[in-house]
Parts: sequence; structure tokens; C-alpha cells
Amino acid sequence: MTSAAGQNRSSRIAGFHKKTPRERLDLVAAFAGLDETAVAHLANMGNLDPALADKLIENVIGTMNVPVGVATNMKIDGEDVLVPMATEESSVVAAVCNAGRQNYETGFSTSVSGNLMIAQVQAVEVRDPAAARLRILERRDEIKAACDACDPVLVSLGGGFRDLEVRLLDTPSGTMVITHLIVDTRDAMGANAVNTMAEKLAPAIAGWAQGRVYLRILSNLSDRRLARAHAVWRTADIGGEQVRDGIVSAYQFAAADPYRAATHNKGIMNGISAVVLATGNDTRAVEAGAHAYAARSGRYTSLTTYEVNADGDLSAAIELPLAVGLIGGATKVHPTARASLAILGVSTAERLARIIAAVGLAQNFSALKALATTGIQKGHMALHAQNIAMMAGAVGEEVDKVARILVERASVRMDVAAKVLEEVRGG
Repeated sequence: MTSAAGQNRSSRIAGFHKKTPRERLDLVAAFAGLDETAVAHLANMGNLDPALADKLIENVIGTMNVPVGVATNMKIDGEDVLVPMATEESSVVAAVCNAGRQNYETGFSTSVSGNLMIAQVQAVEVRDPAAARLRILERRDEIKAACDACDPVLVSLGGGFRDLEVRLLDTPSGTMVITHLIVDTRDAMGANAVNTMAEKLAPAIAGWAQGRVYLRILSNLSDRRLARAHAVWRTADIGGEQVRDGIVSAYQFAAADPYRAATHNKGIMNGISAVVLATGNDTRAVEAGAHAYAARSGRYTSLTTYEVNADGDLSAAIELPLAVGLIGGATKVHPTARASLAILGVSTAERLARIIAAVGLAQNFSALKALATTGIQKGHMALHAQNIAMMAGAVGEEVDKVARILVERASVRMDVAAKVLEEVRGG
């Protein structure tokens, strides 16, 4: 093996997964030609124990530390809450703080539909799919017993098998028989529990269907685990009727146009994913479920709604799947996740989902208000200017000075920042 500048490098490194994080790092550094600064940075895993990092994922060489901020001003179901948010994007935390401040007196009201997750078992090459569907449904009691036997601890906590569905899907290769195992996962996200049940039932379902079983895994479209939040912003508190109507118009644009809806919902997920990540939950699962739910009608649309209520104020709501948990995975073993959950003070997965939904709505309100008034860039770029200043080499008090000048000149660019930094240092 030679340096990055050399030849004959090979990514086939025997026993790489058996080595320690530092041994792997040294091999990677030699392969890529990393300098001492880069190696030292990767070797510093911050507040995460290298031994724990090595167990969370495979082939660990370092960590990616993401800032954790706290959203203030949030009153949810009458309770004041501080919300930890892990994100690298400027203005996300500030947006939630601002939205909460503007409706602090009334706050957010929330609800959930439950903790039900779906595991899918796919049967193919079934000669009589309609009859196979009934044969599977007739075994409901057997299926319930087998599922509950997979996780007696879950059952003891009040969870377990709840219902059975069998769907027929027409595909180019024939009709597939899709069995849905519907399971109450309580305070767990539930992926491991329902996947185990699906795999346990697969051979029996293949026999009942008289076909072949392929996939047996959960669905991330957890539409039986919806979280909802509602809030009202008084027109007088948000800048008057023109601002209110501009926000409604912005929502209607997103509701009608998938090109706009994609950006609209991305903004919602800025807030939601930040809380999901801070609490050690699965950001990819939540993102996938949210976007699939936004397209459930066959057309991709907004996850939120905005309208004017009888008092002339702005009424807003959000509804989306939120499969999050308090037990299992990183939520239990990652120290930052545990600390975040402690800050939130939540004791159930349902409460966590309610808070996350409220954060998504707050994030969206702030984005739409900015778009309907000064434009998204003014507030965002004021914060982004600090990043640009640091990228240009500013340190300490220089960062705020350079950022302020960039905003004043309405030119938040790297080349401008470099020139401003020279001026600051020269002055």
C-alpha cells in the first residue's frame, strides 16, 4: 500500500473490521494520504466513547460531531418544553424559537393515533391469490400467538399483535399476496420487533398461500402511528392581514405544486429531523415515512395546512407518521441522546412524537412567514454569514465582525469574506 499520491492502492484490507478504530484510522490515513491535522481530528471522538462508537456501526475511524442547540419558547399541550435539536444548518433552531415566541400564550395542541407499526410479508407465485388471502385471514389467532411469542417483554408492557391485513397487489410478474402484521410497539420505534415477527411467520404464510415468500420487513409508511399538531397565530402578532394571507398563499402553492411541496416539506423536516437525530432515533425512517405520507393521495403535496379561522387569525396544522421510540438502539446507549431525552422530560414515545410534530409545524410557520415578508435569505444569511466568515479564516471576535459586514453589504460570499477579513485585520 502506498500514499494517496502513489499507485497500486487497494481497498481490500484483510481483517479491517477486526482492528481497533485507531488501527483502521492509520490504514485509512496511509491509503488517502491524510495529513497529521486530519488524522488528529478524526482520532478525537469528542464526547462519544470510541468503544461505544465501535459498537454502533461498523469499521469506525471517527465521529461526525453535529451541533446540538435548544429551541426555547415552546409550549406544547399547556406544558413549557425545551427542545434539543441536532443540525448543521443555520437558522433552524432560531426559526422554531421565533414561532414559539409568537404564539406562546396559546401554544401548540397535539395528538397521536397510536403506536401501531406494520410488518409486510410478500408471497409470490400464488395460483389462487383471492383464496390465499382468505386462508391467511382465517389463521388470525395462530398468527397472533406466534407474533406475541416472539416478544413476551413487549406483550408484558401492553404491546404486541393487534390486527391482520392481507392485500392483493397486481404486478408485471403476477398478483402478490401481501400480509400486514399490525403490532403495537409501545415506547420502542419497533423495527426489530416487527421484523422478527415477519421472519417468524414467513414459512407459515408461504404454506398457507401455497406460494413463495420473499420480503419480510417493516414498512416505514407508519400511517397507523400518526402525530398531529395544531396552532393559532393571531394576525396582530404576526404582522397583519397581508402577512397572514401571504402565508396562506404560500401553503396553497405547496398544496397544489409538487415542485414547491418538496421544498416546503424539506423545511418541515429541518426541524423534525433535528429532534429525531438529537434523541437517537432513525432520521431516515422518519423522512421516508413523511414523504410517502405526503404522496398518499397519488400526488405529492404539503404535510401542513393553513387557513383563516372565524376570528380572522392564522390556523395551522400538521399530520405525519412519526415512528420514534425511547428504548432500543442509540436512544438508550448514546449519551447525547439520553441527555436530550432528559431535557425533553418525556416518558413515552407518544409524547416525544407530539413534541416533534409541534416542532415541524413551528419550523414551517417561520419559513412561510419569512417567504411571505422579507424573503428566506435575510434571516438565514445573517446566520450563514458566520459560517462563511469562519471558512474565510476568521477567528474569535473576527467572526461576528466579518459576518456583520457581509450582511450589511448584502453579499455573503467567500471571496467577499476574505476581503472583509483583510480589512478587519488591517483596521
